Amino acid sequence: MADADHDVVVIGSGAGGGAAAWALCEQGLRVLLLEAGPAYVPETDYRLHRSDWETARFPDKLPPADRQTLAPLQALEARHDALRSWNHVRGRVVPGDTRRSVGYSHVVGLGGSTLHFAGEAHRMHPEAMRMASRFGVAADWPVDYATLEPYYTRIERLIGVAGSADDTSRPRSAPYPLPPHPRSYASQRLAAGAEALGLGFVPNPLAALSKPYDGRPGCNYCAGCLRGCPRRDKGSVDVTFVRRARESGRCEIRTECQVTRLVAGDDDRIRAIVTRSTDGLEREERVRSVVLAAGAVETPRLLLLSTAPGSPDGIANDSGQVGRHFMETLSWYTSGLHPEPLGSHRGLPSDSICWDFNAPDAIDGVVGGCRFSPGTAEADLLGPVSHATRVVRGFGRAHQEGVRDALGRVLTVASIGESLPGPKSFVDLDPVARDAAGNAKARIHSHLDDAELRRLTFMARTCREILAAAGVEEVFEEAGTYDLFFSTHVFGTCRMGTDPETSVVDAFGRSHRFRNLFVADASVFPSSGGGESPSLTIEALALRTAEHLAARARRRELDAPA
Repeated sequence: MADADHDVVVIGSGAGGGAAAWALCEQGLRVLLLEAGPAYVPETDYRLHRSDWETARFPDKLPPADRQTLAPLQALEARHDALRSWNHVRGRVVPGDTRRSVGYSHVVGLGGSTLHFAGEAHRMHPEAMRMASRFGVAADWPVDYATLEPYYTRIERLIGVAGSADDTSRPRSAPYPLPPHPRSYASQRLAAGAEALGLGFVPNPLAALSKPYDGRPGCNYCAGCLRGCPRRDKGSVDVTFVRRARESGRCEIRTECQVTRLVAGDDDRIRAIVTRSTDGLEREERVRSVVLAAGAVETPRLLLLSTAPGSPDGIANDSGQVGRHFMETLSWYTSGLHPEPLGSHRGLPSDSICWDFNAPDAIDGVVGGCRFSPGTAEADLLGPVSHATRVVRGFGRAHQEGVRDALGRVLTVASIGESLPGPKSFVDLDPVARDAAGNAKARIHSHLDDAELRRLTFMARTCREILAAAGVEEVFEEAGTYDLFFSTHVFGTCRMGTDPETSVVDAFGRSHRFRNLFVADASVFPSSGGGESPSLTIEALALRTAEHLAARARRRELDAPA
């Protein structure tokens, strides 16, 4: 690739990379978008029409399970037994006395993890962006909510977010572009239980179309969002940002092209990248500017792998902060059987939400918030197989009749909470495990301290209370992150800030040292928020980064010296 072929190389095509690629094209720049995984064709790759839809789950073309390793996890204590995951058929999910990994759940493919997300489109709580100055934890964001608000509005219009005017939890300059989805009967029963406790459930803002929009059809409420949307009504990055970037004529897309190293020049610029194709061939390609958006695990890995004479600990790691401040998904759910037939196997996975405890100071005696929502689909309790193996005991005809009776009566309350950074949670390079190219894999270190467990205890207790108030007397399963590492949202490993000694990038996502290197994914988050799904905020930051990059490029501030 000649230096003049592309103005910017974007590495990663998830929420950050896809949004950045489109925004850079809108600014008139020529973009090369690189994705380590393959492309998906929604109509043929997703399996909701097949008889094995339930057991097949999301059809990973490039299985992500062995892409990272996990350091040994912490011991479990008897005093936290109420936070152990269990099922009434199988008993404890983790029978031993050490926390167990289920894995970092992500998709390697064009569109990233938005291909299997539930479509939640949340804005960050404004107070969650000031955790250090207000509460002495995490770090303050170098950008405030008011600055991001116009970008949130643009993204909601582009992808087609459906939301309610009754949701006043965030300041808004414009209404949602689409009306809210009708809440399923199961969600209405949960909302009634919450209201009996004095809590509010409002329609959840969703990147799933409540009516035809942007040439895409409205949702058919099959509840299969997490298995991939064959209809394209879910606003995943491939059918929104990447499609528009391709249509601009200024974006070249290469899938199944892994970047293995960044190459620094002696002028504090990235001068080249090293890519590896599926046949194992590596080549070095010159670049003008780079936007790194590989996610909060793979982005720090690539920087740490990219050592150079002036950067012995990895590119952009002069502060030693690359990989630090890892924040994971703190979660809990409680599932039970409702006495009424609810049809809970259909509808949107999370069509309503309770924001009452989302603010950082909303939980008594605990710093950091959380949210509550329906969780039947995300607990994977939609089909007869899950009912036969997890919901109904026994065997034979009685078991068969029990499954038939239980199907559609499962009700789940789920909660996601703030994850605060700590010294024992970080990402580094595994000293032993290697990938196919011979490079060290990323190694995740995860530790939940007492403050996290107090928040998780509140989340579990409130899930149980809401479910009981909704009429569920028979709980059959509970699971949470006390004894299971299972993260879908990860943050913080390339923190943004104003001080180069304590952060990796500035408020625009640009490396403090390397002037043509930008980061545009959740690794830049200084705090996680109180349970918000991060994709909308990642996209908002990526648009802002793209505008800043384009302005500097027009002034030729990113070019190599003549």
